[in-house]
Amino acid sequence: MTLQFNRRGGVTVAAVLLLVAASVVVDGFAPRSGLSSVQKIDTEQQQEVSPSALFMARRNMNMLRRAPTKERKPPMNGEIAAGDLRVTTPNAKGKDEPLGVMTRDEALAKAKEMGGLDLILVNPNSDPPVCKIADYSKYRYEKEKKAKEVKKNSKATEVKEVKMSYKIDVHDYEVRKKNCLKFLKQGNRVKCSVQFRGREVQHDKLGFELLDKLAGEMEEICTKEGRPKREGRNLSMIVTPRPEVVKQVNADRRAEEKSKRKSKEQRQQAKKAAAQIALEEAAAATASAAAVKEDSKKIDTGDDLLDLEKDIESSLDDLFGSDDLTDDLFS
Repeated sequence: MTLQFNRRGGVTVAAVLLLVAASVVVDGFAPRSGLSSVQKIDTEQQQEVSPSALFMARRNMNMLRRAPTKERKPPMNGEIAAGDLRVTTPNAKGKDEPLGVMTRDEALAKAKEMGGLDLILVNPNSDPPVCKIADYSKYRYEKEKKAKEVKKNSKATEVKEVKMSYKIDVHDYEVRKKNCLKFLKQGNRVKCSVQFRGREVQHDKLGFELLDKLAGEMEEICTKEGRPKREGRNLSMIVTPRPEVVKQVNADRRAEEKSKRKSKEQRQQAKKAAAQIALEEAAAATASAAAVKEDSKKIDTGDDLLDLEKDIESSLDDLFGSDDLTDDLFS
């Protein structure tokens, strides 16, 4: 019960009923004095999982599933718009051989004549559009193979970093500059950083001057990507090689790959030649062994004849005796 005083000094008694039932539970709630009501949960309800939680879990799993990527096929055969087409077909060496300009119906008839191949639209933006007569499965395989080779041979540029202090000596500065030039000639971007320690950060003007000096001395092969920027206590600047440097790097890389392929082909040819020589030597050895065996058979046959003649002579000597007249008679 609370007491309220009005302005006239009278006392108005307003009765306010307070619900104090600590031991009574109403609709699953247990009121407490001085504390907010906390809902009681039975052990059976704790073990049960609400349908909403299951729904959210399934929804999250469905969101994590990726939709299957659909293959984007180029327009083929009847999907190509009617009109003049520049038609090509791959030859035995794998290069495209032009067949000339013809209509779509003529190209389809030509593809059917060549063994039921497909007419594939290769370049729709040219005038007239370019189409290729080939087997689509083989065309797709060759395209994927070429893309993999390009991805394998292409080297992603890296970001190299060179750190220094604004109080760097001349010799150390030349070393950092030499490293920068080496990285740039390899086709990489270089991040040049000036580090400040403690109160050195108040001399950031000297750091800007040092980075500008470094970029100016290497401007023949690189360009700056904007002004130097502050990164905490560091001052950094990124330089990239010029297009001609990148072009030369790619040319050198292609030449190196070409030399590697050439040396690999030479090794394979040498292995084939060695295997062929080994086969020829083995065949020659087999032939010589067969000839020796044949000669040995002939020699053995001649020796047998001599032994037979000796046996006949000895038997005749035993039968008629051995004298000069008999020897002259049977000689």
